[in-house]
Amino acid sequence: MSVRHIQRGDGSLPVYRQISQMLRQEIQNFYEAGDVLPTEADLAQRFNVNRHTLRRAVDELVAEGLVVRRHGKGVYVLAPAIDYAINPQTRFTETLEALGVTTHSRVIRKQVVLASGGVAARLKLAEGCEVIFLETLREVEGRPFCVISHFLPLTACPQVLESYHGGSLHAFLQQHCATKLQRSESLISAVLPESDDASLLNVPRHMPVLRVKSVNVAIDSQKPVEYVVTRFRGDATQLSVKP
Repeated sequence: MSVRHIQRGDGSLPVYRQISQMLRQEIQNFYEAGDVLPTEADLAQRFNVNRHTLRRAVDELVAEGLVVRRHGKGVYVLAPAIDYAINPQTRFTETLEALGVTTHSRVIRKQVVLASGGVAARLKLAEGCEVIFLETLREVEGRPFCVISHFLPLTACPQVLESYHGGSLHAFLQQHCATKLQRSESLISAVLPESDDASLLNVPRHMPVLRVKSVNVAIDSQKPVEYVVTRFRGDATQLSVKP
């Protein structure tokens, strides 16, 4: 790859920003997701700058979500972030397939637990009521995308316990339980992943994930039917909140 001349002096962009622009263009033209960039030492030598200047240039690319530093391994190119829309009719499978990508849902665990704390409050249940706890891993284009914890009152759709094995849960609820849902609330925050989530999502423990807590209600009765806690890979997701 050629090196464009770096401009120095009055009126020029800062050197680190010129380097980040060059690297950005090279990433877009010559690299694919998962590729590793040359070492910072090699890049500093190539651009004839000190390591601090080079590191600042790479920091800009990290902040944009184009690359990620992996301790002891190098700087890796990331796949473009998926623009995932959050709105009252959001359905994971349908939303992503509308973007032209392939998805897969895998059930991690499924059991009956007793509602307490935030789960009971958001589902408007008494403490100790039985709920279905369902956890799924969602993949996009064969790569981990998010882990979802679903909580549903056992009486709302007991068929989930025996018959749901993957795919669109909301489509299952509509088909088997005559229940069509809409989202009534979403709370978004960035948190560090738990060890299990980090392993499932294939991310380091120090990389934040985007956590979305949602309540889905039955359209006809407006009663809460599902409380959901989703952990998205922060490096692969851009959440778009729409009314």
